[in-house]
Amino acid sequence: MSIDIIITLVAIAALLFLSGLFSGSETALTAASRPRISHLEKKGNRRARTVIRLIEARERLIGSILLGNNLVNILASALATSVLIRRFGDAGVVYATVLMTALVLVFAEVLPKTYALRHPTRTSLRVAPFIRWTVVVLTPPVMTVERVVALTLRLFGAERNARALLVSPQEELRSAIQIHVEEGGLVKHERDMLHGIFDLSETSVQDVMIHRSNMTMVDGGAPAADIVNEVLSSPYTRLPLWKGEPENIVGVLHAKDVLRALVAAGGDGAIIDPLEIAAKPWFIPETTTLIEQMAAFRDRRQHFALVVDEYGALMGMVTLEDILEEIVGPIADEYDVAHRGIRAQPDGSVVVEGSVTIRDLNRDLGWSLPDEEAVTVAGIVIHESQSIPDVGQVFQYYDTRFEIVRRKRNQITLLRLTRLKKP
Repeated sequence: MSIDIIITLVAIAALLFLSGLFSGSETALTAASRPRISHLEKKGNRRARTVIRLIEARERLIGSILLGNNLVNILASALATSVLIRRFGDAGVVYATVLMTALVLVFAEVLPKTYALRHPTRTSLRVAPFIRWTVVVLTPPVMTVERVVALTLRLFGAERNARALLVSPQEELRSAIQIHVEEGGLVKHERDMLHGIFDLSETSVQDVMIHRSNMTMVDGGAPAADIVNEVLSSPYTRLPLWKGEPENIVGVLHAKDVLRALVAAGGDGAIIDPLEIAAKPWFIPETTTLIEQMAAFRDRRQHFALVVDEYGALMGMVTLEDILEEIVGPIADEYDVAHRGIRAQPDGSVVVEGSVTIRDLNRDLGWSLPDEEAVTVAGIVIHESQSIPDVGQVFQYYDTRFEIVRRKRNQITLLRLTRLKKP
């Protein structure tokens, strides 16, 4: 074998190495975790700073890598063709095509890209200096290519700088969280907490409030001693005080204020004026989002608000704990009565109380029933059927079988839900 053939083969090997370097660099720099690289940059890692600058100029980066990769691949193929033609004649073209395709595919594409996908951060930091100089050297021809591309896009009516937002940043984060869950990086309750944070800006207090029919309230017209006993025996710290009719809230009694007044009265609850120690009620519209209400709770240093509709009618109440439970799940203390309202059955069905919210059901069972038109499980059946069903009626919506188990007056109190297998 002559010396010139040996030199050519060494050159081909070097070019294949460069091709693999370009391919692996492209994959690593596009797959590298931006938050992790940013963290390394803040700690003073110079290569991480270089990676950030390369990623920020993504279009120039991709153009330089593609140009460099094509140059070395074409040059390697040309050299291999010349060597094989001298050895096998015209048949060398075919041999060179088959050989270089196999070598480029395995050693310059699949192998480096697979490694880069498995170690994107480490690889991107290692190749950053080389790619940085490549971008500097190839910038003039890449700029020419970019101008040609821009002119071509303009001829076809496409704006070069127009970018379609296919998914919102929030949806992108949700997808990333789901991928981490599927890969075992997050467990279910961690996923629920992160999703709960995203939902704060999309969920209104109407979706998490305690409905007025389930509120514990105190009759302001009752004897003072009875009111004091009711407040002190209640598991709740704050109780709405009404007078005349339940929807006429005139104040909010705090258990600590009642205790202070009771001590000041020498233990005689009969001489306490509940209206005098009750705090002024705070009314909020039902359309207030949870993130807005959290900020309002913080600014007013209050943890309790009454929810009204557009006509000013009482709808329910919401507390800071209700909002926090949307993030961390149910929060129970020593006075709370354990009450979940969702009971799995041996046959695979689930018995659910009608007042259970769709959000809680989806979170607990991993389902995806829609909650745009209804808040509770009973509400979704009423909305879809456009009626108040009788006991024993069965409906099928959203791949789920709803059976009415119990009804009290016009309220569905218990249902049996069974997930149907998709065809």
